[in-house]
Amino acid sequence: MGFFSRLFGICKTKPPKDAGCWAVREGRIEIDLDRAAELETPGGAFRLEGDALPQRVLVIRGDDDQYHAFPNRCTHVGHRRLDPLPGKGKIRCCSIGQSEFDYAGARLSGAATDSLQPLAVRVEGRTLIVTLEDR
Repeated sequence: MGFFSRLFGICKTKPPKDAGCWAVREGRIEIDLDRAAELETPGGAFRLEGDALPQRVLVIRGDDDQYHAFPNRCTHVGHRRLDPLPGKGKIRCCSIGQSEFDYAGARLSGAATDSLQPLAVRVEGRTLIVTLEDR
């Protein structure tokens, strides 16, 4: 990603191609994995945003082949979004500082001083459930 994209905080991760693959119900996000093509393989991700959500959310299928979700805002510059780093087992802030975090949310490098708070995820059948409230 180029310098100007980082300067303006433009992330690489896009919303899901199938906007109907997810819904918010009773404090959780339910994602239909059969409709979420971006999560079919490790390294895939999408961002969820909208009025139905109390916060933006980044959902990834990590290099560890597990699903992870995070509030999609860097702890250094809160309005900046996060992107996965496929093949590296990390996520990174899209800003100039490029703070990096592991899948547990621990800060690994960059200007951020705080860790991320991952959201709880679980799979029920072919539905990925992301709990929006604190663990």
